[in-house]
Formats: sequence, structure tokens, C-alpha cells
Amino acid sequence: MSSTPSSPPAVIDALAWVHVREGRLLCVRTEGVDLFYLPGGKREPGESDEAAVAREAREEVSVVLRPGTFRRIAVIEEAAHAQAPGTRVRLSCHTAEHDGEIRVDNEIADLAWIGFAERERCAPAVRRLIELLHAEGTVR
Repeated sequence: MSSTPSSPPAVIDALAWVHVREGRLLCVRTEGVDLFYLPGGKREPGESDEAAVAREAREEVSVVLRPGTFRRIAVIEEAAHAQAPGTRVRLSCHTAEHDGEIRVDNEIADLAWIGFAERERCAPAVRRLIELLHAEGTVR
């Protein structure tokens, strides 16, 4: 058996909705996963960032994001949690105003409002975002 040259690490391209209330970041956890993530996921073929973030927010936390209020606030590249060693995630983080009551939906088992002191409960990319938001005074 011949060895093949190692390929570059995989990068997961993901998008997320960032929503802060009273200095705490909305985070979600799926069944069987130990850490919290942001509401979001992967883009479907042909889907814009705004459409993907809106779809994921609706599917995961039951809210409708308002068109025209989207703003990308960060792109974070970090080690991907619960993936093959070396896998990274490129997380495009967006804010947007919403309509509806935030509640768990579909595959989401739990939601939490995470502050700076609780950031270890989150996946690495979310921890990095919390640190950025804390440095600017948005998350306490």
C-alpha cells in the first residue's frame, strides 16, 4: 500500500445568527452534543448568506429574521468541535433583528444565554466570538 501525500485540513463553511440580550449570547445545543453552538449551519446550494442564516434561525429557534437588518460582524476560523482531527470551521457571524419568540425547535435540545464567564460551555469558534464581543463590551 503506498502512502498518499497528506491533504490540507478540511474546512467547514458555516453561518450563524448572533443574538445578544442583556449582555448574554444566545447559544443552542443539539441532542447528544456536549457543547453549545450558535443557531446556524451550512448553506444549501445556491443559498445566499442572508437566506441561510434566516433559514437556520427559523429551523432552530423558531424566529423570523427581518430582511434588511442583516449585518456580518465577524468571520471566525477555529478548530471544529466533534470533527476529525485537524478539521477547522470558518464561521460567518451575522446579526439581524427578529420577529417571534425564541424557543427550541427541530434538532435543538436546549438553549442557553451564555456570558463571558460561561464561555467554556461553548464550541471553540463560539468561545472566540464571545471573547471578541466581550472585548467590545457587548457580552458581559
